[in-house]
Amino acid sequence: MPKPKKAARGKHRWIGFRIDQTSNREELTNSLKANLKDYEWRLFDILEARESTLAILKTPLDNFQQITLQINNSEGMETLTSSGKIRLVRKRLTATLGNDPANTA
Repeated sequence: MPKPKKAARGKHRWIGFRIDQTSNREELTNSLKANLKDYEWRLFDILEARESTLAILKTPLDNFQQITLQINNSEGMETLTSSGKIRLVRKRLTATLGNDPANTA
């Protein structure tokens, strides 16, 4: 069976956010389940920094605004960037860490 065409897959957004306390994937997933229980989302990347953790999640475009508000209203979490392309979110988060490979000489 062929894959559905791009238009049939639905639009989504990638959200890059920071968590103040360093947590592993399981702890972060449980925290997000508690805060975003009414919405569809999927956790992708986790980048551990010195004093915080950066993460990326994917959500349908219809839920984007509500999820962004929920993350920003959650204690110790803050959204940093979002895009329709994960590549751009990864690049922006990496740049916030100061580890952007494009900046190396």
